[in-house]
Amino acid sequence: MSDPTTQSNYLDIATRHLSLEWTVDFEAQTISGKAVYELEVRREGVREVIFDTAAVVIDSAEVEGETVEFSLGSAHEVMGSALRIALPNAVTSTSGGDRETDKEEKVIRLAVKYSTTKESTALQWLDKEQTQGGKFPFLFSQCQPIYARSLVPIQDTSSMKFTYDARITAILPVLMSAIRVSPSSTGPPHDGKEIGKDQVTYVYRQPVPIPSYLIAIASGNVRYKPLQVPEGKEWTSGVWAEEELVDAAEWEFREDTTKFLAAEEEIITPYRFGVYDLLVLPPSFPYGGMENACLTFVTPTLLTGDRTLTDVVVHEITHSWFGNGVTHINACHFWLNEGWTTYIERLLLQIIYTPAHRAFSYLIGSKGLYDDLKLYESTPRYQRLQIDFEYGENPDDAYSTIPYDKGANFLLYIERTLGGLDVFLPYVKDYVKTFMGKSITTQDWKDHLYTYYRTHGTKDDVKALDSIDWDAWLHGEGLTLPVPMEYDMTLAHQSNVLAERWDKARQETDLSELFDSSDLQNLDSNQIVVFLERLQSFPALPKAHIDFLGEVYGLSNTPNAEIRLRFYEVALLDPVSPAASVYAQLAAAWVVGKDVERGVIKGRMKFCRPVFRAIHAVNQELAISTYVEHKLSFHPIARNLIEKVSPLTQYTWSKRNM
Repeated sequence: MSDPTTQSNYLDIATRHLSLEWTVDFEAQTISGKAVYELEVRREGVREVIFDTAAVVIDSAEVEGETVEFSLGSAHEVMGSALRIALPNAVTSTSGGDRETDKEEKVIRLAVKYSTTKESTALQWLDKEQTQGGKFPFLFSQCQPIYARSLVPIQDTSSMKFTYDARITAILPVLMSAIRVSPSSTGPPHDGKEIGKDQVTYVYRQPVPIPSYLIAIASGNVRYKPLQVPEGKEWTSGVWAEEELVDAAEWEFREDTTKFLAAEEEIITPYRFGVYDLLVLPPSFPYGGMENACLTFVTPTLLTGDRTLTDVVVHEITHSWFGNGVTHINACHFWLNEGWTTYIERLLLQIIYTPAHRAFSYLIGSKGLYDDLKLYESTPRYQRLQIDFEYGENPDDAYSTIPYDKGANFLLYIERTLGGLDVFLPYVKDYVKTFMGKSITTQDWKDHLYTYYRTHGTKDDVKALDSIDWDAWLHGEGLTLPVPMEYDMTLAHQSNVLAERWDKARQETDLSELFDSSDLQNLDSNQIVVFLERLQSFPALPKAHIDFLGEVYGLSNTPNAEIRLRFYEVALLDPVSPAASVYAQLAAAWVVGKDVERGVIKGRMKFCRPVFRAIHAVNQELAISTYVEHKLSFHPIARNLIEKVSPLTQYTWSKRNM
């Protein structure tokens, strides 16, 4: 099956190892150097290698040490330019015999000298003023889903995997999605040299084959704090963050990170990447987390000081098996990565806490799911789990919570249909064991599911699978799930009761007699989120009530971004209300970071996209002017998704296009 997002000829000749030699230039905002490839010839007579590229400058190409011709095609809006490198006949011939019968393997060594440009979508270069410390600049990458091609010429597809090593020279500490060889993480920062002035070469190796989207680099004034690993484990773990944040970051993650990783090993298979580190990035990072191999990137919005948002790390840990291990073959099957990860993440909550915690997580996810199903009402094929992307279509156009939550609910439904975890969990282990290290399609997964239960199950198990409406789940559209899902509401009860009290009090004038801060005393942050989401199901509250709500519960200035987002959604529920006009100004200041020191952007798309949508519904001019003023501080991926279809710069913003 060919990948509709790549122009490369990976089916004919495929990368099996990549060596990088890079120099990071913060002043020019470029990465330059050489990429050396070990390529396996898969088809006799192949005459060229085709790499994906975007916004890079190619200097030269060599095959087996000899300079060869190359050409760079015209730029496709989504896929970039195809880099074609000629292969000499003598290099590609397999010296006689049939490869399928004599098992002969032909490997070609190819090198490309190149540099990135400022237009690279994968890279964001931050000025020192945009960092926590305010002393040094910062660089980080984001290659998922198809942006590795703007970091390095590559066969940019998840259909194949390769190992890599890297030598990166920079004036600031460098991190990569690999195991550090030198200098030591626990040694003096920047190998004892002057940070920001002296160049140091950092050496990394990634011995586990990974898809191209998991290549990652970050460079800044970062420090390392180790995390305690359970006895007997063969992996290490630690936290990286800017010098000013590293102590807070270590405190936030030290309780749960290794505990969840060890628990996941017990229910799935041993962790195989050797290192599990976290890097807390500056606020412009567009996601909650990114599961780069060995080095999960996370947003600083998780640093709440109470460890209440560490479930994002649980999700990224789970990707070590579902995504980094068993990988979707291309973007059409993205739900295999995210649906499985979300399902297992929630299963861990049940194993470590209670079944009610698992159910509560599904309940929290349901609002985002239904909001996004509504968001794509005009493009219903993006409501599907398996999306048949057209050649050259941007998979980011369909990015939403749907593959996460619809996928997780599908797997939960299969679990329930088969009779529960006792029947389903042994299959999960076999699924991972069977496909670990491979890239698969949805059909591969479904075929394996049936094969497993025909072999290890009963006739009733197969009948149960036959009863599932597979087409409705995988290809169905619409605003609801194919089957209504019910969850344990135990942990939601107090939240719902409190929301109903507020709804019934909308005619009251002395709210201090009815509500006080003790109302939230027994609610954790997730229950407060559900309380605020439940409030959104009622008509908008009067402005005086919203003012008191924010004041009495501390919602209007909470550092917990999940709670602050929901508070603003409550305040902006009715776009024409007096409350909305006031809180639109406050929400605009919050989403671009004006209420924090140095005006650091809160670039996480989970927050900025819905807030900009809500502000725009209230005050288009405010939304446009706020965005335009701070546009360049958002990550290129965030800018693209915020502006999609109806660019802000044309002042024709549409709510559905956020």
